[in-house]
Amino acid sequence: MKLASGFVLIFALAGCAAEPMTASSPAAPALPPAAAFPPPPPPPAIAEPPPSALAGYDASSVAGELAWETKLRALPSADRMRENMRRLSAHPHHVGSPYDKDNAEWILARFREAGLDAHIEEFQVLFPTPKKRVLEMVAPVRFTARLEEPEVKGDPTSGQKSEQLPPYNAYSVDGDVTGPLVFVGYGLPRDYEELDRLNVSVKGAIVLARYGESWRGVKPKTAAEHGAVGCILYSDPRDDGYFDEDGYPAGPMRSPWSVQRGSVADQASTATGDPLTPGVGSVPGAPRLSLADAKAITRIPVLPISYGDAQPLLAQIGGPMAPKKSRGGLPVPYRTGPGPARVHLVVQSSWDQKTLYDVIGRLPGTTAADEWILRGNHHDAWVNGAGDPVSGQVALLEEVRALGELTKQGWHPRRTIVFAAWDGEEPGLLGSTEWGETHGDDLRRHAAVYVNTDGNGRGVLHAGGSHSLERVVNAVERDVPDPEAPMSVFRRKQLSAIAHADTPEDRAELRDRADVRLSPLGGGSDYVVFLEHLGVASVNLGFGGEDPEGVYHSVYDDFAWYTRWSDGDFRFGRALAGTAGTLVMRLADAAVLPLDFAGLADAVTKYQKGLEKELKKKQDEMTERNRELDDGVFRATYDPHRSTVAPPREAVPPFLNFAPLENAAAALKESARRADKAMALVASRSADPKLAPLVASVNRSLVESERRLTSDAGQLGRPWYRHMLYAPGVYAGYESRPIPGVAEGIEQKHYAEAEAEVVRAAAALRAETALLDAMNAEIEGALRAPP
Repeated sequence: MKLASGFVLIFALAGCAAEPMTASSPAAPALPPAAAFPPPPPPPAIAEPPPSALAGYDASSVAGELAWETKLRALPSADRMRENMRRLSAHPHHVGSPYDKDNAEWILARFREAGLDAHIEEFQVLFPTPKKRVLEMVAPVRFTARLEEPEVKGDPTSGQKSEQLPPYNAYSVDGDVTGPLVFVGYGLPRDYEELDRLNVSVKGAIVLARYGESWRGVKPKTAAEHGAVGCILYSDPRDDGYFDEDGYPAGPMRSPWSVQRGSVADQASTATGDPLTPGVGSVPGAPRLSLADAKAITRIPVLPISYGDAQPLLAQIGGPMAPKKSRGGLPVPYRTGPGPARVHLVVQSSWDQKTLYDVIGRLPGTTAADEWILRGNHHDAWVNGAGDPVSGQVALLEEVRALGELTKQGWHPRRTIVFAAWDGEEPGLLGSTEWGETHGDDLRRHAAVYVNTDGNGRGVLHAGGSHSLERVVNAVERDVPDPEAPMSVFRRKQLSAIAHADTPEDRAELRDRADVRLSPLGGGSDYVVFLEHLGVASVNLGFGGEDPEGVYHSVYDDFAWYTRWSDGDFRFGRALAGTAGTLVMRLADAAVLPLDFAGLADAVTKYQKGLEKELKKKQDEMTERNRELDDGVFRATYDPHRSTVAPPREAVPPFLNFAPLENAAAALKESARRADKAMALVASRSADPKLAPLVASVNRSLVESERRLTSDAGQLGRPWYRHMLYAPGVYAGYESRPIPGVAEGIEQKHYAEAEAEVVRAAAALRAETALLDAMNAEIEGALRAPP
């Protein structure tokens, strides 16, 4: 379920929960009166660690680790990836289909061939499939939408009609509605503000919205909040069609009858996973909500269509011209309505329980087997899914095979590596969420890092994740050659970011800063349950940017399209396997988990300043708007031929007290500086068997570190999302809202709530700081340098 933009477990039950950590140095003895002695000298500083080529490793183990990683990157085979993709995408394999189960069993066999202790774990989930779909224009002319994707000559899987799910939006409520049609641009809150200016209402209407700019589920949510009775989504050629290149099969882009399927469940406001079991795994005996109580299901019926079906509808809409930024690339005037176009929409689904098949494999660790590195990619698709997700799944399979080969040569990971091929990602991250909720207690005790991939293409590596992983991800990128350019993956990413930077300050940072920042994670793929619900440090990787994604979630995302228009020689597939595989090895083998808290502290400071800047921007905008209302600017610029309404007067946003967040960020920065130095010293001496208890204790703290950034109470109004730094935006969908409680409060003009969330976010940072301070005290007590 990656955003179309152009952007695991047989588990050990023997591990113990991490014990509370306390400083190991003894209490200071009582001193004579101060006048009897001069002031004591400050305690000796902790010794400087000797330089190491790899964070988390002692110098003697670096050469061996790098040699094993080099062997790993040489093993993935482009030919195997090609044939594995051909096999996995040979038939539609949506949730509940026969080939979905067949693929799971085939992947299980590959895991076992590589030497993993593997099994399939099943879950029963709600997965509606379409039973009736009708869209017809009943006035001023009659038109019946095609609602079908035709077979393409030379593309053998595009015609597998009996196996395909037809175009629909999963978790749309059933409905039979008729009403005037209103074009709402991208269907986001800002579009409705523009419609208000044009005096256009959607109450009692059916809205027509373009895909893009946000996650699809936001569009029916927003439409219902404004009184609409139905929602139609379509892909405009300006976004992913002939506006860029020819449509498929002449080119890679969306053709006139191609449709984007997808879930419209309101998960950003509720929870990912099965809508009937929020917060608990879908296992026998688990409590289930009734369908009527499932908050994630839409309030109005929703249906996706092609731009071939959308064009006749748009041509019959009257009313004022839509704002320029809302208009697309079809040869029709883009008017808002309402009417005279009037449409009849019917959506009915079979609301059945389906079986998920998560494939889980385990490569046991040696000296730190109770610490887990998780690695996952989903295997289900809306149809054949060669790009999304099979291109990522074949990379994971080659990583598994390569690590299996290395174990035959004598390599064994320090930590346990758990691989997962998730099911049910497309409808709503079902397989990963249900598995994560079911095994939540074990994961909180043992899971150190989760590494995720999804679909993969050609271009630059995109990396997002927990900021404590920034340094190790950048270090791995420096060691992986780019498959196209004569440079490392890191260097190409850095230079590409410079080319696309918006400001001189951004370009300067990219040139001067040691590492390229990780993007904060929001929604959209299987990392969500691990990072945002369970507090497991996570990273998401994938190449892209050079290949347009014009067949996203259509029948044409198949082997024929992918091998012609995307990574046909699988050089980027090998690069993804090499990058993700190297990262997994480095995390699994390090004596001390190579986390970086200076990067975390730096990111928090940047986000805090960004929030202050956003509030100031809104204050300035509202001050200016109100002044223009007082001055009569809108009366003076009124055009009677283009009737508009003046914007409403609103109170200027109040100043918020960001001091708790600023103070907490400053304290974290100082503790992080000491922690990174102390961790490097422990790693440098980790070969000393006498320090094994200290190494183990430090790693327990590091495993716990991401959990400290969560709150049991969760985000305000959506308690399933527990991380206080990362969450998807309620109206942004996949896009992250760093420090989400504050960001969402400012965006939605709930300023008192935003100020309260400042305090809650600061409390999470203080909890992280307290953990680092305790770890620092323990290390300094054990390794204090002589005076």
